[in-house]
Amino acid sequence: MPRLIDPPAGPVYDLEEVAARLDESGVDLADEASLARCSALLAGLQRNRSFLADRVIAELKASYRDQLETNRYSAQVFLLHRSPRGYFLRANLWPAERDAAYSASGPAAFAYGLPHDHNFHFLTTGYWGPGYVSDYYDYDPESVDGRLGEPLNLQFVERSSLSEGRMMLYRAHRDIHSQLPPERLSISLNIMDEGEHIPWRDQYIVDLEAGTIARRPTLTPAEMLLRCAVHLTENGKDIAEQFGRAHPVPRVRANAIAALAAVAEGQGRTAVLERGMGDGDARVRDDCARWLRSCERIQ
Repeated sequence: MPRLIDPPAGPVYDLEEVAARLDESGVDLADEASLARCSALLAGLQRNRSFLADRVIAELKASYRDQLETNRYSAQVFLLHRSPRGYFLRANLWPAERDAAYSASGPAAFAYGLPHDHNFHFLTTGYWGPGYVSDYYDYDPESVDGRLGEPLNLQFVERSSLSEGRMMLYRAHRDIHSQLPPERLSISLNIMDEGEHIPWRDQYIVDLEAGTIARRPTLTPAEMLLRCAVHLTENGKDIAEQFGRAHPVPRVRANAIAALAAVAEGQGRTAVLERGMGDGDARVRDDCARWLRSCERIQ
């Protein structure tokens, strides 16, 4: 499960001071010294019981102009600070089942009941309310290729809530949790890693009953553009050929091959996928084999 952090004692901090100190020192949640700085600052911000209400009121008065321009996440997320040094601070709202937001959007909008890991480290603390509930599981990322349907050998750890003042470090490709709604509306504060490497790393949605990888939802804009480009121009096919053969990220190679297969006809489609089955990465080989079986069933 995520690493439980004992929040260090210290003063109350305001948002501007926390953002400035983190911008000055940088954030590396895999480094002990950086983690110590982050946890002290986040704990100080958590002790500030007025800053979030003040910020919310100010943003409401500004009609959320900045939020609409800079927030890449859902309405559940309230962006507090985005740093050019590759991290951001945010507040997350977690509605209870009886709240109007839950009734209007359903549990999926808040990732409730969706077991998953993360492809980045992040530090979180309960700011207000009893906190969302999680069933926590561990797995060994070194023993996993990332193939769909691959067993994860999950180890259940516990069910607990992110209560006020509780602090946890979620470790990339290590901690899996299945979240449940809190008893009443709750808010968490997060320091999130936002390095350029993150979009190229897979995240896993997990089938808890089978104990396997169910989906890999991460997709970059480049991969979406590839799917479009092969239909529009021969240059698009050429780029997809290059990506399918030589891109350093296995998922991108697989999606380039899928894009080429989508515009190939007859045996050409089979040839594209069979070539992909010779890739050096197990995920690419497995994806191509699965797509080839699907083509054979359709034919």
